[in-house]
Amino acid sequence: MNKPIPRTRSLKITKIGNSAGIILSKELLATLNANIGDEISLTMTDDGVTLTPVDPEFEEEMRLARQIMRERVKVLRELAK
Repeated sequence: MNKPIPRTRSLKITKIGNSAGIILSKELLATLNANIGDEISLTMTDDGVTLTPVDPEFEEEMRLARQIMRERVKVLRELAK
């Protein structure tokens, strides 16, 4: 039987070249539904940070939405009134 992952966990920041990183256990990677080489999204919240796997389909939709918002900024400003 798998041991439950604690809701709060201490992670050590380590030096990686000129950068810094944290080590994620295989259990934590499984919880994130992520693998080595995958991208994860870090979201700042009032309570701290949230890590979630990057959804390529969602990222593409957001890229298109940002493009449309840039192209239609005047229309969006009028609609916001």
